[in-house]
Amino acid sequence: MSSLSALDSLLSSSSSSSIDLSSILEAALGASSSGIDVTSAVDSAVTAAEAPEDAWESQEATVQSQISALDSLQTDATNLDNDIQALNSITGPLSSRTVSSSNSNVVTASAANGSTVGNHIVEVNSLATTASWTSGTFASSTTDLPAGSFTITDSSGNSTTITTDGSETLTDVANQINNDNLGVTASVITDASGARLAIVANDSGSAANFTVDDSGSTGFGFTQAVTGADASLTVDGINITSASNTVTGAVSGLTLNLLSAAPGTQVSLGVSQDVSSVTTAINQFVSDYNTAISALNTQFTYVSGTGEGVLASDSTVRNLQTTLLDALDYTYTPSSGTTTVPNLTSLGISVNNDGTLTVDSSTLQSTLENNFSDVQNFFQGSAFNGFANSLDQQLTSFIDPSDGAFTVDLSSLNSQYSDLETDISNFQTNYIEPLQTQLQSEYSQAEIDLQELPTEMKQIQEELGENSSSS
Repeated sequence: MSSLSALDSLLSSSSSSSIDLSSILEAALGASSSGIDVTSAVDSAVTAAEAPEDAWESQEATVQSQISALDSLQTDATNLDNDIQALNSITGPLSSRTVSSSNSNVVTASAANGSTVGNHIVEVNSLATTASWTSGTFASSTTDLPAGSFTITDSSGNSTTITTDGSETLTDVANQINNDNLGVTASVITDASGARLAIVANDSGSAANFTVDDSGSTGFGFTQAVTGADASLTVDGINITSASNTVTGAVSGLTLNLLSAAPGTQVSLGVSQDVSSVTTAINQFVSDYNTAISALNTQFTYVSGTGEGVLASDSTVRNLQTTLLDALDYTYTPSSGTTTVPNLTSLGISVNNDGTLTVDSSTLQSTLENNFSDVQNFFQGSAFNGFANSLDQQLTSFIDPSDGAFTVDLSSLNSQYSDLETDISNFQTNYIEPLQTQLQSEYSQAEIDLQELPTEMKQIQEELGENSSSS
């Protein structure tokens, strides 16, 4: 019997008899090798034993691909649902308003969502002003001021006296005033003429007016630069005063921005639906719808060599595709009267052969400009029960984080992935690692035995020779 055959017989009697040791040793020994490459032999045996693990890893890769694809589809569906919720919101683009001004140099305005559409006439007689005082001029901000005092008195008669002993500078006095929280801000102004102390009210209007009195002292020379006063205007013929040039409350939902006084000049403010915002919102809805339906179509498109997508057999994905396509057939019927916008087609939105949508911009623009209320009714219905609500409810059944179809599906796939991870880990720990240790020991011993064979054979030959000679 050859040494290789003897070794094969030896190893085949071990507990690892299920492994083709002869093939492994042939690979490890080579045709003329006199020893075993233990590492190669063990690696070859372990690789053969890991065959079941390869199948699990393949399944794991498939499940991971399904999870990734489903996550992506869930994101697409969520983006679409966000669009449709915005179109169904009382604070969304369909409630957005824009304000035009016939003289934007005098007054502009902004409107809160849902503000009443209409026109208003504004006349700005005077702007609100902010009280300010300046001192006399000194050489620099670090020049010592004369000893003395001055008193700051607010419009309510509250007075604070600032005293200097001859060692303070303008910067020191400014810091003292600011630290006293008097409703004013002091700073040092430096220009070509020198440095001055400026004191400015924190708010505009007559209520924030204040005075500075340095009559009991010499050297400060305070003068009032601006007297605090309220803005004066008329809105739709009604006299209005405002401490600020940003006026709220004169017209419900409107904020007026007074930019210049123009007594006798009437400025027309027109409040209208914000067609631009609605156009953007509808185009965003179409774009996100196309993203979602295209991603769904990909799962069911056969590609030569790879077949369909990894989610082709997933009922949740098939149901979502059907839901989105069926949603396009929605028709709005008003409880009374008629409408010019009963469906998406009337908005200029058409369906392509692959289920994606195309927007005719001119038709959409015309419909929004001429039949805005019908557009709003189509999306929101009479009580937020129109197309947007219908699609939102259907999408929620898929993306609800507690019990949506995607949530349930992803939970199942993640559980499968976790189970496969556990199986692989257990297989490595409980079978492969012990097997590797066992084989390492057995092959190492076999290598020792193999190395001893020549000596043993020589001894046998010598004994055989001696026996032959004596006989």
